[in-house]
Amino acid sequence: MVVLSTGEEALGAAVEALRDGLVVGIPTDTVYGLAVDPFAPGATDRLFEAKRRPREVALPVLVAGVEQALSLATAVPALAEALMARFWPGPLTVVLPRRPGLAADLGDDDVTVGVRCPDHPVPLALCAEAGPLATTSANLHGQPTSETAGEVAAVFGEAVAVVLDGGRASGLPSTVVDCTGQQPRLLREGRVPWADVVQAAGASG
Repeated sequence: MVVLSTGEEALGAAVEALRDGLVVGIPTDTVYGLAVDPFAPGATDRLFEAKRRPREVALPVLVAGVEQALSLATAVPALAEALMARFWPGPLTVVLPRRPGLAADLGDDDVTVGVRCPDHPVPLALCAEAGPLATTSANLHGQPTSETAGEVAAVFGEAVAVVLDGGRASGLPSTVVDCTGQQPRLLREGRVPWADVVQAAGASG
């Protein structure tokens, strides 16, 4: 495992590790996360094992933009597109109907997919180069989240191939909204207030 300051060489090393199916630690606009390429054989299993997270708790996906998000989903409601337009890039995860036959391994849920476009250059660059990334916060399941690259390295050791150091990352996680029905449904309130989501949903018609 290696900790690298963010830069072109570091991003290249992270992309190589992701393509090899390995786990990478990354800063985001909310907290530090662990990321894998969900299309790489065995990668998601490594992430679940490192995190000690049960497979029935499916992984959300970071994307470079709306187009990448739509490639993972089907029958995307206008409501969801309105929320993505309003809050992306930013700390809002939108749960959509998963595209049938999607080869990504995100856990045991093959019905829905949670997607987010983060407001941070590191995951955006990785997603642009390596594709959508399955992610989870950088902590053991049920434990406090690591706030620095050093903490990520200390907690996960050799279970993580590369950690990209983007400085301290802390605070509330993303807000998670289920957009698979007629109305948005709050699954977790985080950095985006639920009232703002409701207002944007209402403005969308």
